[in-house]
Amino acid sequence: MADERAEDNAVVSGQPQKTIADFDPPGKPKRNKYAFACAILASMTSILLGYDIGVMSGAAIYIKKDLKVSDVEIEVLIGILNLYSLIGSAAAGRTSDWIGRRYTIVLAGAIFFAGALLMGFAPNYAFLMFGRFIAGIGVGYALMIAPVYTAEVSPASSRGFLTSFPEVFINAGILFGYVSNYGFSKLPTHLGWRLMLGVGAIPAIFLAIGVLAMPESPRWLVMQGRLGDARKVLDKTSDSLEESKLRLGDIKEAAGIPEHCNDDIVEVKKRSQGQDVWKELLLHPTPAVRHILMCAVGLHFFQQASGIDAVVLYSPRIFEKAGITNSDKILLCTVAVGFVKTVFILVATFMLDRIGRRPLL
Repeated sequence: MADERAEDNAVVSGQPQKTIADFDPPGKPKRNKYAFACAILASMTSILLGYDIGVMSGAAIYIKKDLKVSDVEIEVLIGILNLYSLIGSAAAGRTSDWIGRRYTIVLAGAIFFAGALLMGFAPNYAFLMFGRFIAGIGVGYALMIAPVYTAEVSPASSRGFLTSFPEVFINAGILFGYVSNYGFSKLPTHLGWRLMLGVGAIPAIFLAIGVLAMPESPRWLVMQGRLGDARKVLDKTSDSLEESKLRLGDIKEAAGIPEHCNDDIVEVKKRSQGQDVWKELLLHPTPAVRHILMCAVGLHFFQQASGIDAVVLYSPRIFEKAGITNSDKILLCTVAVGFVKTVFILVATFMLDRIGRRPLL
């Protein structure tokens, strides 16, 4: 009788009756599809780097035969990419602060497009090296800006997952490069390697066009004093309006903008545009920044010191030394390497937010 009276009172008072489902724990929040799409578009720029690495490993076999160059010249041609991309990476930070993250990604695609065409039409080794130089700068731009943009638009709940996309697409690019090696290997030697390198210009066009559909980074917008535009982007790329407000507050604090300031357009001090960052990072770092710097540099140093890049770049030569003499079989083996590498990058990507970064490392 007491239960019946309680139900009657609830109906009379106009309050909806609760069911057992109301007491279930909340489900996992849905992924923000808008942020997901932005991260994919930005990260696809990393395909350019992967493709350049993968395709050059196989193309070098035919370049050596066609241009009659030495092993040392091939080694320089392959390895010099890291030096060239360093130039692009160093310039990308200032460029992205100047014209924005989105247009820097477009610029990266345009530079790589020019470099791929130059390599594809190279009549000799010197011209090929010049094309490699231009493409390397574009690769450096893409390598630097894609993770920055992705991190700045990603909500906290899926930031680890989304910021791993550049690495996923680098490995996808390597795989495409290996497949391109195998696909064009049947053509005459003088034509095959030129198509292998020149085809890289095609995705650069579509990537540059696709990126124009993306919003600008909310952090860059705040640094320009465009709080209204930043607020709109954050509302779209956050899991909730509360998270959007928190993210905006953090960015405003970093930019030196008062928390209570809610104007759509504000004036930002020049210092927040990126000046003196290197001085603060290297000469007078805080203990926290010093610790982060040591971890970041150490992780990347030992990753490269493991020699993994050499294995990727010289896979065909390694299989040749192992006793596989048929060119088709060598290139098929490198495709298998690229496939396995991509699969395990995907495994790590889906486990990042579940089990954490350190256990995977």
